[in-house]
Amino acid sequence: MPEDDPMRTPTSRDAQQQPAQADGNGAVPGRRFEPSEPPPAKPEVSVHERRAHMIATSTLPSWWLFVAFGVGVLVMGLIMAAIGFKPALMIAGTIFVAGLVTVVWSGLVEGRRRAMDRFVTFTVGSAFVLAVTPLISLLYTVVSRGLARFDAEFFTVSMRGIISEGGGAYHAILGTLIITGLATLAAVPIGVMCAIYLQEYGTGRLKRAITFFVDVMTGIPSIVAGLFAFAAFALFLGPGIRLGVMGSVALSVLMIPIVVRSTEEMLRIVPMALREASYALGVPKWRTIVKVVLPTALAGIVTGVMLSIARIIGETAPLLITTGVFSSVNVDPFNGRMQNLAVFAFNEYKSPGVPPEPSFERAWAAALTLILIVMVLNIVARLVYRRYGTELR
Repeated sequence: MPEDDPMRTPTSRDAQQQPAQADGNGAVPGRRFEPSEPPPAKPEVSVHERRAHMIATSTLPSWWLFVAFGVGVLVMGLIMAAIGFKPALMIAGTIFVAGLVTVVWSGLVEGRRRAMDRFVTFTVGSAFVLAVTPLISLLYTVVSRGLARFDAEFFTVSMRGIISEGGGAYHAILGTLIITGLATLAAVPIGVMCAIYLQEYGTGRLKRAITFFVDVMTGIPSIVAGLFAFAAFALFLGPGIRLGVMGSVALSVLMIPIVVRSTEEMLRIVPMALREASYALGVPKWRTIVKVVLPTALAGIVTGVMLSIARIIGETAPLLITTGVFSSVNVDPFNGRMQNLAVFAFNEYKSPGVPPEPSFERAWAAALTLILIVMVLNIVARLVYRRYGTELR
């Protein structure tokens, strides 16, 4: 359509091309003017609000703990210089001063709530440090003193005919392994079957009675177990008898309640759905326990057995009564006395030779050997649990 056509309808493009004309009052039709408004004024912030905002956004530097303990060491160092050095007081005082510095500093910078949070965190951490300090001190003392005789002769030679220097704990190591092995063979079947009865079959008064006696046996002193084994064998073999198997019986008495408790807890967490699925297939209850329940809880049971062995392997009092002291190699637990590491270390420290230093070195080496055996047992227990453990929900 031509542009000069009078019948053409004006479009928005034509309106944009044509200049707007003002009316008589000077206003342009089609254009709206809004009165300009001043920007809103910023609200005034009080001093208390400003301080609260600064506290909420402030935090202690990452090196605050070093500063707190540095102040604690400095203060306690000055006090120790005046009254004399005391290790226990130095450690406790340093922790107290560091905690005080932490609370005050955090209260001024971060506010009351964060200061309380840091106080609780510092208290828990300090309690952990205080609990671990004796263990670290013990390990350091045993390792530093036991390494002096931690040689091949110590593991290959007995104390037969040795009075002063030389000798070793070969006979005691064999005795420890034999006595502990027999105790494990006796305690594990009894403990596991007792736990199966309590969890799967037991009801009524008999279950409550067994549970009560297991709890009582858990807390009996080890010397009582030794006296029980000695009295039991003395009734049949006469007074004054000393045998390696007597020590195994005494240790099994201490081991059984631990195995019962750990096995019962592992059986308890096995889901009931596994048992019900087995019953639904027509499998008898005893076979369900053997094929389903026990394999599922196997890792936890093995861990409990390992921990119970670590618990009894260092017992001294019951073995001192039942197995006695012996300086030669004896691998027959049913014939004569049998030495073990715990009694060996005790006897070497109690009755040293002349000079006493070699006996003390053998005692510390025996203690280090016991610690290493217990550590190996704990590592084996963790590896078994990781390998065969089943995550139960």
